[in-house]
Amino acid sequence: MNVDRKKLWLIYIMLAVATSTWGSAFIAGKIAVESFEPATVAFFRFFGAAMLLFPLMWYKERNIPKPTKKDWFLFAMLGLTGIALYNIFFFLASKHAPVIKSSLFIAANPVLIIILSVLFLKEKITKNQVIGLILALVGASIIVTNGDLGIFVAMAFEPIDLILLGAVICWALYSVIGRVVLQKYSSIVSTTYAVGFGTLFLLPFAVRETSLTDIASSSMNTWLAIGHMSVFVTVVSFIMYYYGIQQVGAAKASIFINFMPISAVVMASLFLGEAFTLPHLIGAVFVLFGITLSNYKKSVKNQNLKPKKKLV
Repeated sequence: MNVDRKKLWLIYIMLAVATSTWGSAFIAGKIAVESFEPATVAFFRFFGAAMLLFPLMWYKERNIPKPTKKDWFLFAMLGLTGIALYNIFFFLASKHAPVIKSSLFIAANPVLIIILSVLFLKEKITKNQVIGLILALVGASIIVTNGDLGIFVAMAFEPIDLILLGAVICWALYSVIGRVVLQKYSSIVSTTYAVGFGTLFLLPFAVRETSLTDIASSSMNTWLAIGHMSVFVTVVSFIMYYYGIQQVGAAKASIFINFMPISAVVMASLFLGEAFTLPHLIGAVFVLFGITLSNYKKSVKNQNLKPKKKLV
């Protein structure tokens, strides 16, 4: 295996770790919304992340290009779509929607990202990617329904579905706009400015719905959950995800989102005592095979992957 292929597999591993870590947000979010409203949880999560990201960016990035007005607009759009709105929608769903329905909507993210990537970024999609995406979606569906696909038929439309649809659209826009920003800026810089703007957008909601009494009466578990989301789900995972987008494209990177339901089920089994069943295992195999297939052609034939920036 040459150096380029090793680098490619390292990127795939990073994407798998990043998206698997996001699965823990389902559990942490459930804990946090017991003490705070969704927008407040999102604000504290990203305020904590911003406190870590800005010093990290200033330390690691010595020659950051001076942002233009267009760059600031794109950073603001990243903060609005992927940080503020997406997380308000996500935590609203955590509070009011069944985990199964939330997981299914999130698992559909790669489909919309691929469509937008083809339309606006002119990324090329291979047959292997399409087949792999379908297999991964089937696997994700098996996991979150525990093998009872008849749940799809039983699910009725609810107002919360519009919130979940909004979350999917926002994350797809965040991924596609991020691909544009990453042509000029590193993953650390892009993530830091996005989180900074998103935190500012969330501040008015947090001030409006939260009092000092709410903060004082919140539990230690709530702050541990928010701290976990700040450090691991945001700082570490967002940087890795954006680095993956920068190197392999938004369409290919998005397929790894299907690792989320696997990690969510495993963590629910470990920390909440929920059973890990045979359908979960079968679904995981589908997801892993689908992701492997979607990346197989690239990892074998593309020997000339040239990263644009150094690994952070």
